[in-house]
Amino acid sequence: MKARLVWLILCCIWGSTWLFIKIGLEDLPPLTFAGIRFVIASAILIVILFVRRLPFAELLTNWRLLAYTGVLSFTFNYGFIFWGEQHISSGLAALLQATIPAFGLVIAHFYLPGEQMTTRKVIGVVMGIIGVGVVVSNQLTVGGKKSLAGCVAVVLSSVVVAYSNVLIKARAKHIDPVIMAAGQMLFGLIPLLVVGISLEGNPVYYRWTIRAVVSLVYLAVVGSVIAFVLYYWLVRKIDVTKSMLISLVTPVVAVIVGMIVLGEKLNWRTLLGGAMIIFGIGFIVTLHRKKNSVVKLVSTTSQ
Repeated sequence: MKARLVWLILCCIWGSTWLFIKIGLEDLPPLTFAGIRFVIASAILIVILFVRRLPFAELLTNWRLLAYTGVLSFTFNYGFIFWGEQHISSGLAALLQATIPAFGLVIAHFYLPGEQMTTRKVIGVVMGIIGVGVVVSNQLTVGGKKSLAGCVAVVLSSVVVAYSNVLIKARAKHIDPVIMAAGQMLFGLIPLLVVGISLEGNPVYYRWTIRAVVSLVYLAVVGSVIAFVLYYWLVRKIDVTKSMLISLVTPVVAVIVGMIVLGEKLNWRTLLGGAMIIFGIGFIVTLHRKKNSVVKLVSTTSQ
């Protein structure tokens, strides 16, 4: 019962983070907004490191891998997401990011022995990619060039984070998850802040409204730290297939929340493309194999 409750809580948290990104972007510029989020989250994770007395030296001995994957997973991934969501709805962004497992499987085929593409995987990947094509092709007509650019940015974020996660699975199995997350955040937030502040100005002069602060705190504490801790507790309690199903529920929650709170609307072509993405990923994550590369790919669908 406790595991089911945590599973449901994670679906709600990760489905709602897209809403809080959209709300925060109404007052804060994207890159610095993302960077400050991870300043807060990484600080909390470092405290957890000390409390749990984890080997902090692992951050230093594995700094190259953590830096490389951190820049991919946090600088590029979140930079693309926060920038892209300025121009598209929160629900649409969540649907497009649900393609992480599809891109991950393709990349894993070349990096991970034993993770070769199967007919079922190919069907899932192709269906998901066609769905992305349907969604993106519709945006130029509906939202113009900025909307199309926003979609492309979110899809690119899926590609880079999928590549990062494959590298982690291949080379970082020995690193504690908390150390990995803290290290990646630390290395990834630096370019976000450097580029963000240089382009977007001094954070002191941003519009620090109540909704901006609430969004920032929610994303950092609930969407990053609490969700991270709950997820790694959950994967030890339930089988892999059930934990992977979170990636199917999250975009659905995001779409519903966006429609209720922000009044976002999705036309039939976006709904059709979104359905193809969800069903395509469903083909992938419901493969009943205990050892599947997607388990490491799903955790990053939290935004």
